[in-house]
Amino acid sequence: MESSLRYAFAFAALIAVFTAHLLSRRRNTIRRIAGPPSPSWIFASGHMQQLLLPHPYGDYEFQWQKTFGPVYRLKGCFGKDRLMVSDPLALQAILNSPNFVRIGMFDILMRLLFGEEAVICANGDQHRRIRAAMNIGFTAAAVRTYKAVFDKVAETFSEQLENSPAGPINVCPFLSLDTLNAISEAVFHYSMQDLGEDFVANNVQIVKITGTQSEAHILVEALTTGFPMWLWRAGMALPTTTFKIFRKLRYYTHQLGGRIIRERQDAVTQGLEMNNDFFGALLGSDNMSEDEIIAQVGILLLAGQETTANTTAFALLELARHPDFQEKLRAEIYSGLATSRGTVNYDSMPLLNAFIKETIRLYPAIPLVERVALKDAIIPLAEAITTSTGEQITQIPILKGQVVTLAIASYQRLEPRWGKDVHKFDPSRWLDGTVSAGDAVGPYVNLLSFLGGPRTCLGWRFAILEMQVIICELVSKFSLMETEGESSQPRFLSNLMPVLSSGEKTVPLHVTRL
Repeated sequence: MESSLRYAFAFAALIAVFTAHLLSRRRNTIRRIAGPPSPSWIFASGHMQQLLLPHPYGDYEFQWQKTFGPVYRLKGCFGKDRLMVSDPLALQAILNSPNFVRIGMFDILMRLLFGEEAVICANGDQHRRIRAAMNIGFTAAAVRTYKAVFDKVAETFSEQLENSPAGPINVCPFLSLDTLNAISEAVFHYSMQDLGEDFVANNVQIVKITGTQSEAHILVEALTTGFPMWLWRAGMALPTTTFKIFRKLRYYTHQLGGRIIRERQDAVTQGLEMNNDFFGALLGSDNMSEDEIIAQVGILLLAGQETTANTTAFALLELARHPDFQEKLRAEIYSGLATSRGTVNYDSMPLLNAFIKETIRLYPAIPLVERVALKDAIIPLAEAITTSTGEQITQIPILKGQVVTLAIASYQRLEPRWGKDVHKFDPSRWLDGTVSAGDAVGPYVNLLSFLGGPRTCLGWRFAILEMQVIICELVSKFSLMETEGESSQPRFLSNLMPVLSSGEKTVPLHVTRL
């Protein structure tokens, strides 16, 4: 969003935000929860800056958790209190409760781009119906049928690395397009060429736009997220570069969805089977309207691309940083390939899966998720906390309208659950009994990188198998070494990305063919 538009929105909303702040202070039930001091009113002691802008991500957040425990109070912009939660029982309760719903710029953007009928935006019975219908393409059995596509994508990535000029190779641009190709070919049966040059070029621009964050962004988002959706939809018509790119994405995905439906319908008129792929099955089931099916196209492409690309980039970076582990993993992969008889059983490779789990633990694609209470509620706690008055409590009363931040990255660094040295990359914790089983929170080994509850990521199995295939392909063919000089570090932009201090998204590696 251009700076002129951001500041116009900011001044328009300032008085309303200030009034809401004064009213909310009168009814605050979490003021007794301890938290870091607040030296600034606008950015509330820099909490939002410190939470969202550090490089590497988590510099302040993880220290706050160490000091105040798994539940503490932060100041949002304009002094508004918000609750930071990494307590597993509290997270489980919030994620499974209909009384807490998404808020924030991400939610607004999804509604603008894909509409209220997209599965990520739908609510209530509509969300349950759409999600149940779409699950047919993401069951364990369905995901196994995509392996040939993942093999092809992994081989393409290998060729890209092998054909790159000598010297350090930034793997991020390759992974971004290759993961887009994976979701497109697996679910849509479309290659990158089928998507079209204009679609792919606009997709690259979308990735660049969402990879920015600044103090101005934080302030404008705080001022404008309360705007009604009709005002945001009107804003989409403004002639700014950002909105032009957003409008193109909306147009291209709608056109693509209509094309997919026409092709499946034409197949029926020709006497061919329509239910032999994901979208054919959706059309044939009568559980979703054509408009609802079209609305899922964009979100499937977007959700299945950058999150997996960035997590895989972090995985390759950790392999380069740990050459001894890389050698052990390579030996396991060679052994698995030698005994596979044409069908590789990735789940029988303990080192590989421990490595993927540890990567996802330390680098959750979305480290922070915001929820707001629709009505008064009680949040239970697995671990008692002590209030500023010295009282020990095991539950927290929440009033309607209270913002709660699900601190996923902090949860995945809780020592009682994940063992000692939680900030250290150590795949062995998954093999030596260090990790505590605990109550089920997320869908994959209790991690919340794919969220949990009714909003669990539909494609989590898709992402895991895709990473298994790509990592096995690369480690079996190449040796990876980190480059000298500044190292890439995680930063939270639209999702957790590997970037340099300059802001450039990059993972430069020395890649040597074995």
